[in-house]
Amino acid sequence: MKRIVLVIISGACLLALPVAGFAQMLINGAGATFPYPLYSKWFDEYAKVDTSVRFNYQSIGSGGGQKQILAETVDFGASDGPMSDDNLAKAPGKILHIPTVAGAVVVTYNLPGNLKLKLDGATIAEIFQKKITKWNDKRIAALNAGTRLPDSDVVVVHRSDGSGTSYIFSDYLSSVSPQWEKEVGRNTSVKWPVGLGAKGNEGVAGQVKQLTGTIGYVELAYAHQNKLPAADVKNSAGNFITPSVESVTEALAAAKVPEDFRFSMVNPAGPKAYPIAGATWLLVYEHPKDSAKAKKLVEFLNWALTKGEAMAGTLDYAPLPDNLRQRVLERVKTIKF
Repeated sequence: MKRIVLVIISGACLLALPVAGFAQMLINGAGATFPYPLYSKWFDEYAKVDTSVRFNYQSIGSGGGQKQILAETVDFGASDGPMSDDNLAKAPGKILHIPTVAGAVVVTYNLPGNLKLKLDGATIAEIFQKKITKWNDKRIAALNAGTRLPDSDVVVVHRSDGSGTSYIFSDYLSSVSPQWEKEVGRNTSVKWPVGLGAKGNEGVAGQVKQLTGTIGYVELAYAHQNKLPAADVKNSAGNFITPSVESVTEALAAAKVPEDFRFSMVNPAGPKAYPIAGATWLLVYEHPKDSAKAKKLVEFLNWALTKGEAMAGTLDYAPLPDNLRQRVLERVKTIKF
């Protein structure tokens, strides 16, 4: 972009001189819908910190984020499921997993009467396997004594796109149900035994909000934004836990995080830990092609992992604990530009 400046010479003649204008650097990213509410906040706030850079982030699901970083069509990807060894082997360079925050995947539903449900892993797995088809099924009723459940069909809603939220949810179901692990398994995309498909956390939340009798899974922030209920879920210690920043923090504290930062935190030990929780990662090449963009991206990551983490709790995400955050900051230093 150029600006034209008019210069007066000898009080009479006007000359039009081109002057280089201000151009923002555009950094492109794509992937997970799970952290999108927080990432949107981060990008808006960072624009006030560094006016020379702007972020364009497409919330297309973790599967799409992994595909686009592999194809090098974006400067960073985003995923709630860690990339597999096979996918990493396809990359033209080394991809780093940069964990940012953790969040809860909640079981949400639409039933008359503003019911607050309690569910355990076995029951959730059977609902999503079409083994429980009525809301007043004895297995749901046994967990919710005194609650009047409707004699109506259970309508399952699941993700139709490649999704890190699906990875966390199917990872949890695989950890609590041997049959689920054998027949369906854990992945960003699985062959769902039953249900309606919807794109993104937004799509699942929208379907559940519109249709009475539905049950689905979304990131906690999407349930809150849509004023949807979230079931309390029985954890490995036998306690029914409400999904919250605090209970996800408890789960994150119990997680074992390896050197490459690819880890699962579902169904952890801990009496107060929420069992369906997971981290979310930014995916960045260790040697990015564009050194100028890489420098700006590293500056943003350092800001996000310090100043940005303080914003996580207000949007229903758990910030990284200090010891893990310091490890991640050290990893960011290895990005070459």
